[in-house]
Amino acid sequence: MINKKIAIGSILTASLVALGLGQSKLQEPTIAASNDVMAPAFLVDPLWPKPLPNHWITGNTIGVDVDDRDHIFTVHRNTENMFGGRTEIGLALGVAECCTPAPPIIEYDIEGNLINAWGGPVEGAPYQWPESNHGIEVAANGDIWIGGNGGPDSHVLVFTRDGEYIRTVGVPGEEFDSNSTTAFGRVAEIAIDEDAGEAYFADGYVNKRVAVVDVATGAFKRYWGAYGSTNIDDDADDTYTPGQPGPDVFRGPVHCAEPSNDGLIYVCDRGADRVQIFRPDGTFVSEHIYNPATLAQGSTWDIAFSPDEDQEFIYLADGQNFKISIIDRASMEVLYTFGDGGRQPGLFYAPHSIATDSEGNIYTTETYEGKRVQKFLYQGMQPVTVVDRAPTWPASEL
Repeated sequence: MINKKIAIGSILTASLVALGLGQSKLQEPTIAASNDVMAPAFLVDPLWPKPLPNHWITGNTIGVDVDDRDHIFTVHRNTENMFGGRTEIGLALGVAECCTPAPPIIEYDIEGNLINAWGGPVEGAPYQWPESNHGIEVAANGDIWIGGNGGPDSHVLVFTRDGEYIRTVGVPGEEFDSNSTTAFGRVAEIAIDEDAGEAYFADGYVNKRVAVVDVATGAFKRYWGAYGSTNIDDDADDTYTPGQPGPDVFRGPVHCAEPSNDGLIYVCDRGADRVQIFRPDGTFVSEHIYNPATLAQGSTWDIAFSPDEDQEFIYLADGQNFKISIIDRASMEVLYTFGDGGRQPGLFYAPHSIATDSEGNIYTTETYEGKRVQKFLYQGMQPVTVVDRAPTWPASEL
């Protein structure tokens, strides 16, 4: 068993002081010493997506996925308490011309045109919509899977791409238990291994595990916790202290569980700043720490793979530090990062979820007051010149 920990930290400030540079230089991106390192480069598309109709606006946008047609699906929270009352959703509340929450599931084409929107609670429906929907996955046949991290959300829902109900996986309102084989504990995200016919649940906001179910039937298959444990103690100490070994259980939320093309499962243990890698049977392979001084909500929120067959790169969304890390998958080392805090295109307020299309473009969503999806256009492989928070606007525009 390999237990490999890579701590990704910043020594920028100390380096600059040693060089005697002024405070103004601390605001500039870190410049690489050489151009030997090549990595995917990106520029933000400030006009994507196109404006929504019907005075629609989006709330906390907490999931994104791309189907085989390069249609982009997002899920957001559209309940009244997600918005700024009469100021933000005056139309919905009957006091103004604008605005009203869009349906929670939104489908765009690659150009940013709205294709479809649906979802939400329906009186008398044969399913219970999550109290707080969270995460979205599009299966190869177009089915849409969504999780939830609200109070009673111990289940996952499956619909057709047009919103027709298919099934509930798990039982809503069940007691949370990381060793349960019938229900889940506020699932953060779903990812499907089409070849194996299995869906991996990042389970979750209460449970401390990865759970695996059959895609065709929803039947429970297996589960594991941190380091591959199958006897999970939900009461174990999950304290994370920077510079110390991580807890023996997932601190949580367990925020992603992504299968790669070469048979590995990458798991985001968000609150412990780590990604653990497993075999599909739960055998532990390695552990990698990113931005280890990060407390609060942690640094490892979601990952996506580059679309090449070898999936040479991983893109890591860091919602606490407001950036995306470009990682070499073979070494699990960060090559560079882009993004910073802000509301302009290319900046972030809590980047939550991430996905790629067949052209190599990246899509990110933002939760809390971010409330949006952004597109970053793939610019090909380029030398890495800015290591920390590279700009995503053309140099001519900066």
